[in-house]
Amino acid sequence: MQAALKRRDEVIHNLDDGAQLPWLDERGVTLVRGAARFDGERRLLVGDEVLEARTAVVVATGSETSVPPIPGLREAKPWTNREATTAKEVPGRLLVLGGGVSGVELAQAWASFGSRVAVIEAMPRLLGREESFAAELVHAALVDRGIDVRVGVKAIAASRNGEVGLELETGDRLAGDELLVAVGRRPRTAQLGVETIGLEPGEPVEVGETLQSPENEWLYAIGDVNGRNLLTHMGKYQGRIAADRILGKDVKIRDDGGGPPRVIFTEPQIAAVGHTLASAQEAGLNVRAVDYGTSDVAGGSFYGRGAPGTTRFVIDHDREVLVGATFTGAEVAEFVHAATIAIVGEVPLQRLWHSVPSFPTRSEVWLRLLETYGL
Repeated sequence: MQAALKRRDEVIHNLDDGAQLPWLDERGVTLVRGAARFDGERRLLVGDEVLEARTAVVVATGSETSVPPIPGLREAKPWTNREATTAKEVPGRLLVLGGGVSGVELAQAWASFGSRVAVIEAMPRLLGREESFAAELVHAALVDRGIDVRVGVKAIAASRNGEVGLELETGDRLAGDELLVAVGRRPRTAQLGVETIGLEPGEPVEVGETLQSPENEWLYAIGDVNGRNLLTHMGKYQGRIAADRILGKDVKIRDDGGGPPRVIFTEPQIAAVGHTLASAQEAGLNVRAVDYGTSDVAGGSFYGRGAPGTTRFVIDHDREVLVGATFTGAEVAEFVHAATIAIVGEVPLQRLWHSVPSFPTRSEVWLRLLETYGL
């Protein structure tokens, strides 16, 4: 465990961003350290320093854990994702409030280090935005690791008196050494002085497809702070688009129709892009879902042998294009980009039929899915 945590600290540089400074210097970027606040149009206060932008200001302040208004929860001093990913010791007992992505990832991680973990999710199932079969697979994996998973139940009170206590609406009381809150995120705008430019503190900086604020065209917001897609890779993508816009290029972000690529780093993994079957139907598309065992191909004999997992393609039956894909199984994170290309490029299935997967690799699942569809 200590070796794993030591390696973690190496990867995150102990939260020291100094390694990025040469990268900034090489590009002629001036770094000003400090807490910035808006003070009117194109104007920022950083301590005693005043910065005025000639062209644009980009807000990229991210998001922070949202703590729900449960009595006693704040006073219980819960972990957020920051404490849960930087802790130096393994809690003997860990309570996890929330069964979304962060909740299940961190629950499984700390359970693997020996912590006795309980997950409490108010919704009827874990990972409510993903395919139900993917959520069921992760649920089973958590239970197999000895994690107490409770879905469809709400926490109504919390306390800390030596140990952390969590009262449930069922009348049960759970006790732990630490409590992780993982029920959502909120944008970091409360302390930015956005009221001086006509925006609401604590709310996302709403932007359109050019990533510019409708109220202030000189203002750009990228990443979690705009509330569009709370994923690091989407923030990086938006950063490139915003930079091009500031340079005068006529570019816009593209709606990927159902959701950006996303990976849930549990064992087994979930990797998905675009629509689930349910979201496609809600969007009014005439779709068909095609399922196949992720490892039911020759490559499955060599990698992730015997590991459970299903791959689903969601196909727009009218246009015969892929609009969603979900991969579950052992180490499927790298699978999703091919599906992202197919969806964003609206590649016809008849053309995908000629993109021959190598033998013997797990990529042959693409061939099997197309065969199952009936091409």
